Amino acid sequence: MTDDVQRIRELYAAAEGESLDVARFVSCFAADAYVRDIPTNMEFRGQDIAMVAQGMAQAFPDIHRELFSIYAMGDVVVVELAIRGTHTGPLMTPAGTVAPTGKTIDVPCCDVFHLRDGKVVSFHCYNAASILQRQLGLAGSPGAG
Repeated sequence: MTDDVQRIRELYAAAEGESLDVARFVSCFAADAYVRDIPTNMEFRGQDIAMVAQGMAQAFPDIHRELFSIYAMGDVVVVELAIRGTHTGPLMTPAGTVAPTGKTIDVPCCDVFHLRDGKVVSFHCYNAASILQRQLGLAGSPGAG
């Protein structure tokens, strides 16, 4: 279990904007692994898993994930965190590319990882997409008509 938590910490460290290491990020995953962004239902497999770290770092070059709590239960690791950064690059979304806004984000998130033999086999990201959209000025504020 401790090794699984360390693997997840390594995965997050590799995806930081200032020290982005896509090869190290991808090396944390098993060959048959996938990543699913729950709000958009986008799924990444194989070499496309690299896009998870690359895409966020491209849109938010200073991206940082503040890890609040890490829970390990058997082969499952759950992380409560916030995704923070400044939107200075293009953000790819299912609806198209969002041009840089210069705005900062602080998005609550919960990630659920399943591991096998020290490698991630599934990564489900439950991020607050509506908060991200609001912080980037892409959606109205709460209570707006």
